[in-house]
Amino acid sequence: MCRGRGPNAIEEAESFKEQGNAYYIKKDYSEAFNYYTKAIDMCPKNASYYGNRAATLMMLSRHREALEDSQQAVRLDDTFMKGHLREGKCHLSLGNAMAASRCFHRVLELEPDNSQAQQEVKNADSVLEYEKMAEIGFEKHDFRMVVFCMDRALESASACHRFKVLKAECLAMLGRYPEAQSVASDILRMDATNGDALYVRGLCLYYEDCIDKAVQFFVQALRMAPDHEKARLACRNAKALKAKKEDGNQAFKDGNYDAAYELYSEALTIDPNNIKTNAKLFCNRGTVGSKLKKIDQAIEDCTKAVKLDETYIKAYLRRAQCYMDKEEYDEAVRDYEKVYQTEKTKEHKHLLKNAQLELKKSKRKDYYKVLGVDKNATEDEIKKAYRKRALMHHPDRHSSASAEIQKEEEKKFKEVGEAFTVLSDPKKKSRYDSGHDLEDDTGNMGDFDANNIFKAFFGGGGGQGYSFEANQSSGPGNFFFQFG
Repeated sequence: MCRGRGPNAIEEAESFKEQGNAYYIKKDYSEAFNYYTKAIDMCPKNASYYGNRAATLMMLSRHREALEDSQQAVRLDDTFMKGHLREGKCHLSLGNAMAASRCFHRVLELEPDNSQAQQEVKNADSVLEYEKMAEIGFEKHDFRMVVFCMDRALESASACHRFKVLKAECLAMLGRYPEAQSVASDILRMDATNGDALYVRGLCLYYEDCIDKAVQFFVQALRMAPDHEKARLACRNAKALKAKKEDGNQAFKDGNYDAAYELYSEALTIDPNNIKTNAKLFCNRGTVGSKLKKIDQAIEDCTKAVKLDETYIKAYLRRAQCYMDKEEYDEAVRDYEKVYQTEKTKEHKHLLKNAQLELKKSKRKDYYKVLGVDKNATEDEIKKAYRKRALMHHPDRHSSASAEIQKEEEKKFKEVGEAFTVLSDPKKKSRYDSGHDLEDDTGNMGDFDANNIFKAFFGGGGGQGYSFEANQSSGPGNFFFQFG
């Protein structure tokens, strides 16, 4: 049983065991481990020594070594109930619930009323059930369900790297990258060669658009596990995505917008799960769309980008500019407000104020549109436009029309006079162009008499009406004006 001759070896081994027990009670597990090891060295065929060292290794979270010791203990003594119980606990901690259940049932054969074994059987059954639920959840891409199941399973299987990796992978799929990275890093601190954990680290970097670093981890994972199909696929996708994106960027820089649009479109088909990179690709394609004057398409692409990444400022800015180009100022203001709330920079404040000003201006009468001139029209062009529109809408010209038409033309005639009053006066025009309220210094624009403006512009005396007579040689616009 023990090395050496006589009872001294047994006594010395027992002494080491007692010292190990004392350190175990003090929770000095490292010293306890050392003394149990000395006892085993003296008597390598004693099952209880292995059982005690297994218990110590479990407290040190060295579950695989603890499993070996507990298995050795029951090999030496198949009736060693504590050995079977510890073996089952090690199996369960490492995530092997089936093997754990067999061990606990062996304990119940030896001691049917063992309450600890009865509870552990239930724990093992629960872990098996959570495993099945997680497998179904993963197939359905219900990653939240998988994380929930793995959290419950890990309450019993705290040392199971397989469960932790599955949880980390699902956290990555849910975009919870810091949590996923943390879980994977914990595994790698204990097992630097774990291909699954290396894959998850790479996956997080890949989904955060750090593609070069991601590829390094995928390659390392394949070195440790050459048959790791997920790492192989992710590595291929990462390289393809990077190449397509870079080709699209180069085409854009070269001014080849059609080619850039196609390349970004092709890149978007590579991996629908890569949300962050795809958000950038949609935004890039939106930028190209705006260059190609496909404004509606550009807005749609930017909308897809912000749906994928609600924090993507560049996509909001690009969409807002597209709305400005379409003169859809309400939408532009909404996007600029979102941007400014997120990043309160001077530039963003300026963009928001400009959009708000354009929105305010858009809700007023568009005097340029009333006269049918461009916003950069000269003074002479404004006069010519007034002459044309005033003659077109003058009430006397429509005296024989229906009452409804007469009322509409009179309204337009007044608007033409109002527009000319503002745009022909440099000070008023400047205030109008800058978005100021003209009533501040001009009075109510609705109170003026359009006929007086007409008279002042064309000349003539008093009277309430005008008679229009076609005359090819008289008056502006080939009409002769006679004030009655």
